[in-house]
Amino acid sequence: MRSSHLIASLAIGAVVGLGLTWLTTANGYGPGVVHAGAWRAWPKSGTADADPYSRAALTRLGTLPLELADGLAFVAATDDAGRPLDPRCDIRLHGRLPQARYWTLTATDTRGRLIANAADRHGFTSAEAVWNGDGTLDIVLSPQARPGNWLPTAGSDRLALALRLYDTPVGIANRNDDPPDMPAIVTERCP
Repeated sequence: MRSSHLIASLAIGAVVGLGLTWLTTANGYGPGVVHAGAWRAWPKSGTADADPYSRAALTRLGTLPLELADGLAFVAATDDAGRPLDPRCDIRLHGRLPQARYWTLTATDTRGRLIANAADRHGFTSAEAVWNGDGTLDIVLSPQARPGNWLPTAGSDRLALALRLYDTPVGIANRNDDPPDMPAIVTERCP
């Protein structure tokens, strides 16, 4: 009778522990998150100082993070008002980007996969984007073609953005109270 209690206790402990780990890593890489508006980053996820939750999330997702010395990746799955990014809507990114030698912006589904589209366009780089005269950037994500910097979003039921900054001083901003200024994400029109 005692061995059955021990086995039941071990099973309950394993289920609770694995469940809490999954909940902690389901929407990111654990507790070391930096928030900058709708954008989130985990600066230490690619370092030797990564916490166990970051390591668990990386293992579960099968991704390789940027090393802090190389750059920093920010992700956003909501707009600045907290609404999930809907690929049926027109969504505008506007503002200045943090200083970086090079950056990429990619539109993906919420699992990080590129969104198939007829234009075969999945993102922008700092070398491709057209800048405004005041040094700001406007990028429109929409299922319908738009003039200027446009990313197609048709073909997915959920949307996420990944902004990777390479060779940037932002990598040192790993405290929650010191996030960089990031471009605003605004949902403009929805069906």
